[in-house]
Amino acid sequence: MESPIGGLRQTSVIVVTLETGEVYVIASLSSRLDTQVIYVDPTTGALRYNAKPGFDVFKSEKEALNYITNGSEWLCRSTTYARAILGYAALGSFGLLLVATKLTATVPNMPGGGTVYTVTESQWIKILLQNPQPQGKGEVKNVNDLTDMDIDGKHYFCEARDITRPFPSRMCLREPDDEFVWNAWFSMPFKNIGLRHHCVTLLQGFAEYRNFGSSGNLEGVVALIARRSRLHPGTRYLARGLNSCSSTGNEVECEQLVWVPKRAGQTVPFNTYVWRRGTIPIWWGAELKITAAEAEIYVSDRDPYKGSADYYQRLTKRYDARNLDVAVGGTQNRKALVPIVCINLLRNGEGKSESILVQHFEESLNYIRSTGKLPYTRIHLVNYDWHASTKLKGEQQTIEGLWKHLKAPTVSIGISEGDYLPSRDRIKDCRGEIIYNDDFEGAFCLRSHQNGVIRFNCADSLDRTNAASYFGSLQVFVEQCRRLGISLDSDLAFGYQSMTNYAGYTAPLPPGWEKRSDAVTGKTYYIDHNTRTTTWMHPCPDKPWKRFDMSFEEFKRSTILSPVSQLADLFLLAGDIHATLYTGSKAMHSQILSIFNEDAGKFKQFSAAQNMKITLQRRYKNAVVDSSRQKQLEMFLGMRLFKHLPSVSFHPLNVVSRPSGFFLKPVANMFPSSSGEASLLSFRRKDLIWVCPQAADVVELFIYLGEPCHVCQLLLTVSHGADDSTYPSTIDVRTGRCLDGLKLVLEGASIPHCVNGTNLVIPIPGPISPEDMAVTGAGSRLHAEDISTLPLLYDFEELEGELDFLTRVVALTFYPAASGRTPITLGEIEVLGVSLPWKGAFNKEGPGARLPEQAKIFQNETKSSLSRSNTNPFYGASSKIVPPPVQPSASANNLVDLLTGEIILSEHIAQPVIGNAVDKGGDLLDFLDQAVVEYHGAQNDLKLSSSHDGRSSDSSSQQYIDRLKSLTGPRMERKLDFMEAMKLEIERLQLNISAAERDRALLSIGTDPATINPNVLLDECYMGRLCRVANSLAHLGQASLEDRITSAIGLETTDDNVIDFWNISRIGECCYGGTCEVRAETDPRTSKSFSESSGGGSPLILLCSQCQRKVCKVCCAGRGALLVSGYGSRDVSNYNGVVRQGGSSHGSQVDITTNRSVVLDGVVCKRCCNEIVLDALILDYVRVLVSMRRSSRADAAAHEALNHVTGFSLNDGLSESNQSSEKRSIKSLRQVLDGEESLAEFPFASFLNSVETATDSAPLLSLLAPLDCGSRHSYWKAPPSTTCVEFIIVLGTLSDVSGVAFLISPCGYSEAESPTVQIWASNKIHKEERSCMGKWDVQSMITSSSEYFGPEKLVREDQVPRHVKFAFKNPVRCRIIWITLRLQRPGSSSLNFENLNLLSLDENPFAEVTRRASFGGAVEREPCLHAKRILVVGSPVKKDLARTSSQGSDQMNMKSWLERDPQLSRFRVPIEAERLLDNDIVLEQFLSPASPLLAGFRLDAFGAIKPLVTHSPSSNSHIWDVSATLLDERHISPAVLYIQVSIFQEPHNMVTIAEYRLPEAKPGTAMYFDFPRKIQTRRITFKLVGDVTAFTDDPTEQDDPGSRGLPVAAGLSLANRIKLYYYDDPYELGKWASLSAV
Repeated sequence: MESPIGGLRQTSVIVVTLETGEVYVIASLSSRLDTQVIYVDPTTGALRYNAKPGFDVFKSEKEALNYITNGSEWLCRSTTYARAILGYAALGSFGLLLVATKLTATVPNMPGGGTVYTVTESQWIKILLQNPQPQGKGEVKNVNDLTDMDIDGKHYFCEARDITRPFPSRMCLREPDDEFVWNAWFSMPFKNIGLRHHCVTLLQGFAEYRNFGSSGNLEGVVALIARRSRLHPGTRYLARGLNSCSSTGNEVECEQLVWVPKRAGQTVPFNTYVWRRGTIPIWWGAELKITAAEAEIYVSDRDPYKGSADYYQRLTKRYDARNLDVAVGGTQNRKALVPIVCINLLRNGEGKSESILVQHFEESLNYIRSTGKLPYTRIHLVNYDWHASTKLKGEQQTIEGLWKHLKAPTVSIGISEGDYLPSRDRIKDCRGEIIYNDDFEGAFCLRSHQNGVIRFNCADSLDRTNAASYFGSLQVFVEQCRRLGISLDSDLAFGYQSMTNYAGYTAPLPPGWEKRSDAVTGKTYYIDHNTRTTTWMHPCPDKPWKRFDMSFEEFKRSTILSPVSQLADLFLLAGDIHATLYTGSKAMHSQILSIFNEDAGKFKQFSAAQNMKITLQRRYKNAVVDSSRQKQLEMFLGMRLFKHLPSVSFHPLNVVSRPSGFFLKPVANMFPSSSGEASLLSFRRKDLIWVCPQAADVVELFIYLGEPCHVCQLLLTVSHGADDSTYPSTIDVRTGRCLDGLKLVLEGASIPHCVNGTNLVIPIPGPISPEDMAVTGAGSRLHAEDISTLPLLYDFEELEGELDFLTRVVALTFYPAASGRTPITLGEIEVLGVSLPWKGAFNKEGPGARLPEQAKIFQNETKSSLSRSNTNPFYGASSKIVPPPVQPSASANNLVDLLTGEIILSEHIAQPVIGNAVDKGGDLLDFLDQAVVEYHGAQNDLKLSSSHDGRSSDSSSQQYIDRLKSLTGPRMERKLDFMEAMKLEIERLQLNISAAERDRALLSIGTDPATINPNVLLDECYMGRLCRVANSLAHLGQASLEDRITSAIGLETTDDNVIDFWNISRIGECCYGGTCEVRAETDPRTSKSFSESSGGGSPLILLCSQCQRKVCKVCCAGRGALLVSGYGSRDVSNYNGVVRQGGSSHGSQVDITTNRSVVLDGVVCKRCCNEIVLDALILDYVRVLVSMRRSSRADAAAHEALNHVTGFSLNDGLSESNQSSEKRSIKSLRQVLDGEESLAEFPFASFLNSVETATDSAPLLSLLAPLDCGSRHSYWKAPPSTTCVEFIIVLGTLSDVSGVAFLISPCGYSEAESPTVQIWASNKIHKEERSCMGKWDVQSMITSSSEYFGPEKLVREDQVPRHVKFAFKNPVRCRIIWITLRLQRPGSSSLNFENLNLLSLDENPFAEVTRRASFGGAVEREPCLHAKRILVVGSPVKKDLARTSSQGSDQMNMKSWLERDPQLSRFRVPIEAERLLDNDIVLEQFLSPASPLLAGFRLDAFGAIKPLVTHSPSSNSHIWDVSATLLDERHISPAVLYIQVSIFQEPHNMVTIAEYRLPEAKPGTAMYFDFPRKIQTRRITFKLVGDVTAFTDDPTEQDDPGSRGLPVAAGLSLANRIKLYYYDDPYELGKWASLSAV
């Protein structure tokens, strides 16, 4: 509900925290008329918004607040009133909501409307989440540090229009320039729920205005807007010079906007001037020395100018106005070049530390000119030593010298001029470029454009830069005023004194002239009474840019100084803002900006002392605080999250069991409450203790989920009284789409005894085939006493559970610790999962818009792949012509480019020597080889699998066997080494074969899969080193992708590299031979070289950057090798970080500023590459392929779910829905509903049972899909043999139902197909509890109207669709609707003889009926049941937040029962000795012979985390939003740990007595596990098994992550983590018993 442009109300935000801990965000935007309520899930932090009127959409803020609090203020714990939402993120255990509580309109009422607001006060609202998943202490500290980021006074936004581009922007508000958007990552949660405008577009920098005029009259307004670039964020000594995003540190775009305010309805003239400021665009840095007065400046000796050309290219694209001026003035105005003028203010004297930068600055421009990359850009460098000139000549002559240098470029570049036209009817009068969009009324007419830009710099782009840019902009400001008809000429220039020098005035007119304003447009015109003529032009125009030729004193004497002082004030404030953001202190040497003031000299002595103070502040903050501030910036921008927050997921899970989930069957309770079993699913009853009856040996719960999803986790809140044994000890979990389709996904999962209120997470895998478990040996391997080698590299025997995004029912079976001993107590139960963005998929908006597009492409690829007999799903487009590298290098040295991972092959290193080859076998995993501009959801570097279920064909298995025999020989006589085994795994994954299918194929030829398992082919010590190198490679690859995506902002990047990130040769690929001098890949068993197998052609030959030998593509190492090759010491990498934080990087060009990725120019051959690096590359490649297989399975499951709702595979795609079709469907639905609501619309509603459906029918769920979803000709129908069907529809929420409506199928009804309809209503699934609402004979209803017969005619937009409505006598409050359709077949028992007309001579009721086909045409076929849609009509019941309590007596009885002490307590069993084995995951404890019988053990929850990044990126997709399914890879194949307990028994053997599946809990949580029976033993062993290698330590807590030698995370160590206990009566043991309690 959009409001008219320029709405009267201001944006208001209220953040309400209830006593229960739940958080609601109430937002009333100025651009809308309604109010939205956003719910923050208290468990995972996910935002919830469904756009339901009355639930999260309200008419007013007051109505929304009353709904949330139920009209009771005491329900609110806290309320925060704010003016804007700045961002939100769910970060593990915390949700962080950033709001602006106080705003200042620093640039109000810009031409065309819109106000720039500066955030003067902000607040971080920290929401404590109930997520019990392990999170490292370092992560928690980083989250807390993020809330200390300085926001106030340094960030601004505009709600009405785009201000990320120079005024006026040609783009609308929803398409900002990403270079200047600082909260892009923090605003993503709002975009994902379809509320992109609820989080403002936040810019960093400065924006303020000043009025100026004469004699108290307002003449003009000047605004200074400075936008800081986010492409190289960081602090002074951590972000200097260029980075791998081709951007400089402290880069700011400044804009000076001047306009003449007018009355409403009048044309507003304006003009703008834009300039840039930033550090020198080369690779350089400064190493801070605590003892030295100045930091040591250095320039990288390895290609220091890499990226400089891209930097200037970005400026050229932004400030190129050549074509715009042609459109305005014709070809005579065409400008051939785009000038970029660099004003370099560095010290250039002999012995000055900055002189090295001046020299390299000049050389960099010469290098750029020599490359010819910027043919239409002219870069001009002006060296002007500001400090030397000031010291030698004084301030005034320094300013004069600057003006002389600036005159020519400023006049040449010019300014932009135009008018704002309040009415678009005046566009026809515009002689210039016309700009308009939906963000504002009227239009802009630009008469001229600024072409090019002037760029100022000093060493840090701070003090000198601010001063020089002010004096340059001052000259432009005077010219801007002159062109607007505002003269700043002082009266002294005309020989008389003005009454006031407050501001400027218009130049005097000659005798007989008069100045007037047009009443309509407000424009000034002049009347010559001498000739009786009028003109728009001033009769005595000033000379343009005349003050450039004046001396300082002439300028001061001839100019009214008040506007000059106003402008200086803006620059003073802006300088302090930029200096504070970059250095942590205010600007220095700012007194020169006040040089035009009469009392300017009074403060020079004070300024000197102030400068010294600021110098000390900067030195302290640069040395101590900068690293922390740098980390804050990176987290705020969503950068390097894999390092700062390694376990946090970008997409938190949804709690799908609330708010609209419910129990399908009642749950018995010894102490009934008025809220019933629904309180078990309510977060508001977190302290609930549900007591099941005494006789209940098993408690079974059937939960209907509020939305379809893929179930990922079960969250249990442990609830009990004084006796913790009343809580269940094990659980079974079944899931399914309906009740009759439940599948067992978890059996006998352990639930430990814990403190009351403990949250436990149980990971839920998808249903796994027992055959797959048997063939992979998963079950036997888990229970084996002798644990095989840990899969340190990757899971060789990964089981693939079924993924289903339409899961709707979860059945839980709880088992007590001791059957029948005590009643079972339960606490809150939460089901967590991932839901598809159904709303976006239906209306093609937001993240869900990609889903149908991907589904259609997936369907087409599947069809095409099935038509080919030999298909590789990962090789869809591998044949390509490899172009020669075109970008030369300035140096033969290797460049360490820390950020991009981009390889630009230099002329003398990687220039092809022979020619190009047609590469038909190259891998598509070359994410660093393609331009990254934007994410296209349907495009991936790796193709999706070619089958819907992820199963391979027999031909794929045979191909795999053939690959194996090519390595081992026809008789399998040869054993594989590690590299061969890995290449075989690559072939398996590229053939789309699962681990179970591989094992079946191997067993069929008598081969043990363990013999080719790479995890057993290497020494464990070497594998530990290899994993560390591979993990480092993964982090560096991730950083490379981040920076590559960032660097593409504002550029049209291309990549001509022929070597991909891994460059893994396939089985059978060999060296090209010929001129290749390396010959690293030679295999005598292969019969042909790669060039022969690829169809011939001249091979591509490169030069190795290490040995300078010619090398073919096959013998080159992947580009990823260059990322880690710089770390040759300590195993070529005991390195496990990204980049070190400090120190000099001379020669290696380490970008220490923002810990960006490292890459070397050129290529390296495999013989020069360390063996462990080559092994790490192939390991990373296999991990990537495994990840891509998981993602393709998730995508296939999503496409299948979409097909089960819309039937796109039958309809050849979804309907071409757009806004007009959606509006028509809403209008049609309203006509059918007649003022009521639709209560059974998917995804909120669904079917509880499976219904038999014809093969050529639309899917069953299409009956509940939105009207505009699917083909208009499709409909559901039952098989012809089916005469009766039953629909059990679960409504989205408890509702008052008044009736049911059927939309008639396009084929229409006939008498033979008219069913009888019977409807029941209930709240549970027991049939005996349902109430019959009526029985209707459709045949009798349709005989009175002929419109129901025959095919559907063309329906007008305003026509009500054909439907049959079954109205109830009285509305019924229910959750489940039962509908039975029955055909009245002649001769069947269901035939209604009462309505049979035996006297009719026109038809034989028992004769065969000639029926129409479903899609038109007359054919003979069996009658069948069919329908287009089913609508349940009524109104939902509003929720009631009032707390409900049990009756007083029940409450007292329950309290006394819960407080009853247990008869036995746990006491610690002392041990004689213990030892750790096998990487500290095996613990042996030795006990005394006199030890009591062991009852169980206590285990403290582990502190290791599951990292989000485990391999290099696999695609060019956006780093924050990788898939339309939003399913984290960790939930596709969840990692689970088990504790295996064995005891020593005579004579001499160990026997496993129990195995416990461990839930996830907060680190350190005490968990008590009882043994199946009491045991007596001298030795007991605990072994940690399962997915041990999926966990790692929090890298943020470690100074040197690579220092630990063990390959298993230290957080999984069993040291001091397990304690044995026995049960005994504390009264018998006496008062000292408490000392040994566990």
